[in-house]
Amino acid sequence: MAEVSENAGGVKQSVMERALELAARGLGKTSPNPMVGAVLVQGERLIIGEGWHQKAGEPHAEILAMEDALNGGHTLAGSTLYVTMEPCSTHGRTGPCVEAIMKAGITRVVCATADPNPKHQGKGFEILRQAGVEVVTGVLEKASRDLNRAFNHWIVHKTPLVTLKSAMSLDGKIATASGESRWITGAEARAHAMQFRSQVDAILTGVNTVLADNCSLTVRSLCGFNITQKDADQSRLRRIVLDTNGRTPPNFNIVSDAWKHLTTVVVGADTPQEQVEALSRQVQLWRISADEQGYPKLEEVLKRLGEESVTHLLIEAGGTLSESFLHQRLVHRIHFYYAPKIIGGRGAPSGIDGQGVKHLAEAVMTVRPKWQALGDDFLLEADICYPSN
Repeated sequence: MAEVSENAGGVKQSVMERALELAARGLGKTSPNPMVGAVLVQGERLIIGEGWHQKAGEPHAEILAMEDALNGGHTLAGSTLYVTMEPCSTHGRTGPCVEAIMKAGITRVVCATADPNPKHQGKGFEILRQAGVEVVTGVLEKASRDLNRAFNHWIVHKTPLVTLKSAMSLDGKIATASGESRWITGAEARAHAMQFRSQVDAILTGVNTVLADNCSLTVRSLCGFNITQKDADQSRLRRIVLDTNGRTPPNFNIVSDAWKHLTTVVVGADTPQEQVEALSRQVQLWRISADEQGYPKLEEVLKRLGEESVTHLLIEAGGTLSESFLHQRLVHRIHFYYAPKIIGGRGAPSGIDGQGVKHLAEAVMTVRPKWQALGDDFLLEADICYPSN
């Protein structure tokens, strides 16, 4: 296998970089587990095994790296394991990785981050050290945390990380005054957005968007971008519709297509029983009381999704619902696609609508922005920072 150069202190940062590359192969496939990569090094330079966690319930990255090394005829005793997250120390659907590491005779573990779960954090390291295994931590820690940001948020807060997505003109319009919206952005931007759908657990919209577009909110294979038909076919993307009064027609795509078993319609406590019965025959139904704006209480929706192991939620909705999520400080990241067009007009809907703020000091800020050109369009990815007052 490949050889690697030595870094200061005997830690090969390039090996951890490789482990992170391997971990990223699980993007959109491992939830509700984290993405983890592992590399085994024998002696000073020789990489003897690699692995990454591929799906919840299947072997962890450390186990697969050991199997890879053994299949290549290598000895595990005395080797060093590079892994992007603290090896597990508890019994779940698979056995504890720390036991396998000790049994294999691995003498050194280099790790990027501790387990973010407060119940387990540091326990794997402690067990290994007590067994005489040298443990080095904090190597490329930020990169590892960034990779598993959704999992880290969910495991601590028990609610999903929320990303708000919108495609709009330069002046923030998502449609013309007549309602025409297909297509504001070009093919490359739309394909990128579709790929991002394949990486989240669930997508949420409002009933007005469903009524206007009869949307499917599925993952579809699009030419010209890095999403395969296999990824599209294997997607288990959940679809959530906020529909306080149960207005979703039973024959619309999102409640009648081949993926209707992945749809949840959230109705209000006072939704007429006739509509409730019609929808519940086709999809999962939640009854959640409405907030002041008439939507099912958003925090309660997020709590329910967290309980059902949704770690990353994508919002694709109209301007009013999007603003409601922002107003209630429930959005963590944005994906805004901008087309080089100016639509104008008071009657043209905006990506962020609603009441807005009265004072600039109350404005929501974006931080750590990242711009990307997609054909003639631009994508802005950024974190959200809310005012302290």
